[in-house]
Amino acid sequence: MNTKLAALAENLKSVLGDRIAGIDESHGELTMVVNATDLLWAAAQLRDHAQLRFEQLVDLCGVDYLEFGNRPREGARFAVVYHLLSISRNQRLRLRVFAAEDDFPSVDSVNGIWPSANWYERETFDLFGIVFPGHPDLRRILTDYGFIGHPFRKDFPLSGYVEMRYDPDQSRVVYQPVSIEPRETVPRVVREANYGDVE
Repeated sequence: MNTKLAALAENLKSVLGDRIAGIDESHGELTMVVNATDLLWAAAQLRDHAQLRFEQLVDLCGVDYLEFGNRPREGARFAVVYHLLSISRNQRLRLRVFAAEDDFPSVDSVNGIWPSANWYERETFDLFGIVFPGHPDLRRILTDYGFIGHPFRKDFPLSGYVEMRYDPDQSRVVYQPVSIEPRETVPRVVREANYGDVE
């Protein structure tokens, strides 16, 4: 870890103390984990404390850890990852918060702290099904209002559950169960026995 990241890690530990559930360095940036119950307090400290000053939320995304790498999942399935930028200190931080429940994932909205979170939280709700209590207008943003499910969950079928089409007899769009068979999207490659041998 370089000296700039080490100094940031020390500042985070001194300000947030034991509310940090984990911190590590990856790809030249720090990733800090806090519990969902401490998120709003930690986010306010990250934005307002003079040693930190992460004024801007650059991005927010959901993560589904149902299958992660080649190892079985341990702990919570869903997480929300916040990418923060301190303009005044020229530093970046990745903040990760795991949802307490897998059946109904929920993480408090940070829209009151970083207003740029508004559409990112709506997108994460729409695609992953993570609910953000305290969000002023949490509704679908990319899929149709009648869409069933959340397409970025790893247990969502590739072909979906329903398809829509225009019905000329009813003069409207109708939804119906998917009429195609589930299939593999990776092509099967069959090579000859001596493929690649140099003669």
